[in-house]
Amino acid sequence: MGLPDVVGLVTARGGSKGLPRKNIAPLAGKPLMAWTIEAALAAGTLRRLIVSTDDEECAAVAQSWGAEVPFLRPAALATDDSPDIDAILHALDWLVADGDEPQFVLILQPTSPLRLAEDIDAAVMLAVDTAASAVVSVTEAASHPYLTMRISDDGRLADMVPKPSGYLRRQDFPAVYALNGAIYLVRSSVLRSDRSKCPPGAHAYVMPSERSIDIDTAWDLHLADLILSDRQRMTPAS
Repeated sequence: MGLPDVVGLVTARGGSKGLPRKNIAPLAGKPLMAWTIEAALAAGTLRRLIVSTDDEECAAVAQSWGAEVPFLRPAALATDDSPDIDAILHALDWLVADGDEPQFVLILQPTSPLRLAEDIDAAVMLAVDTAASAVVSVTEAASHPYLTMRISDDGRLADMVPKPSGYLRRQDFPAVYALNGAIYLVRSSVLRSDRSKCPPGAHAYVMPSERSIDIDTAWDLHLADLILSDRQRMTPAS
């Protein structure tokens, strides 16, 4: 079976409440979004890579690193409250109007700079092997639901979720996973019908925690900088 037709879509609006100008913030010598663009361009399974942004500076940075920016996203689709699915469908509508609707859209958040080209290719091959309509990346949850607690109105601790009675060793807990935000590969028709990056029945592509940081705060950016700087030091010069 041949590869599906996949277009990569990087969603990178100009604003950010938690970390101003986050998508072009410097990270290990490059703008944050450059790490995602480089991984996507190095993958062998994408036909095209476009960036959806409302911001001229973000657009210029994206183009300088090799991505296409064929349009600017309307400001109404780039507010703090704008659902990201609306921006994704806007990009898909643009592709359709341009006569270039892909079989799959691969949504790549620039806030996941640690994903590799190999992760992208593996997710696409998983879709091929399983005939999946969607493949979404996950990582093992850092905190197991059995260990999470809530505080009642009177200050007492209570279990957040029910768990089996008796003593449980952590190694006996059932494995649980969390979305890591790095990869959302969704059939175009399913994006339209379900209006979701993670539709029911999506297959899981499991990534290790060391490639699963999602940049939301200055601390996340600092951790990613340490990891990527270390990765650069360990990569032989070509």
